[in-house]
Amino acid sequence: MVVGSFVSVFAKDAIHDCFERLKGKKWGVWGVVVASMLGIASPLCMYGTIPIAASFSRHGMRHDWLAAFMMSSVFLNPQLLLYSTALGSAAVAVRLVSCTLCGIVAGMFVYVFYRDTPFFDFTGFEPRKSHDTDPNPLLRFLKNLGRNLKATGAYFLVGVLLSALFQRYVPAEEFAELFGEGNEAFGILMAATIGVPLYACGGGTIPLLQQWLVSGMSMGSAAAFMVTGPATKITNLGALKIVLGVKRFVLYLAFVMAFSFVTGMVVNFIIYRV
Repeated sequence: MVVGSFVSVFAKDAIHDCFERLKGKKWGVWGVVVASMLGIASPLCMYGTIPIAASFSRHGMRHDWLAAFMMSSVFLNPQLLLYSTALGSAAVAVRLVSCTLCGIVAGMFVYVFYRDTPFFDFTGFEPRKSHDTDPNPLLRFLKNLGRNLKATGAYFLVGVLLSALFQRYVPAEEFAELFGEGNEAFGILMAATIGVPLYACGGGTIPLLQQWLVSGMSMGSAAAFMVTGPATKITNLGALKIVLGVKRFVLYLAFVMAFSFVTGMVVNFIIYRV
């Protein structure tokens, strides 16, 4: 949380300015790679990202680059990446690579199928007023950290409680049989599905994922959960529905589910077969 607040207070504007400067580059579709990486570095949640993206769009930013930036920003931020170290180096690598690739693929799809028409409709969205305005840098940081603790701390404690209940009452053998290496396709699909109702906060899911992996969940199933969870978080869906419209919103959901399933299968193949 400390690192997340530091990035939000002292590095957020620099990250977004870097993305803004991409506008004049003649990189074509390959700009989605840099856009996706900058989305990972951005500390904003979806509600913070959409007004910023609306501003970028009004200044002429390509929508395929915006799609890559927004998608990866939804999936991951520096704070969640640090949380994920509790799951081990393999999980961190899987999360970082899969989230970056998802942003890149999303941007490329927008480039191919919506090259001549806008993909997003940002009508009515304006940049939100920044809360980080205290002239004292230390106080600005501490106030941001306080908001961070308030927004994340409770979910993390709930995750610890659910993890303890899971460890006490769910037989590890049955869980491993359902989500483990021996039941790959069904386990990955189930993990992707339960990511929809269970994912409320990235930090809150870390204790659960930690216990699930100990109990026998395959890394591919964990990867599928880590993709669908933030992508289908209720608050994120509400914001995305506004800027996408019904047709593109359905396409978004289909893309997320398909990408999570393929990611889980590839991760299991690499880890358990190669």
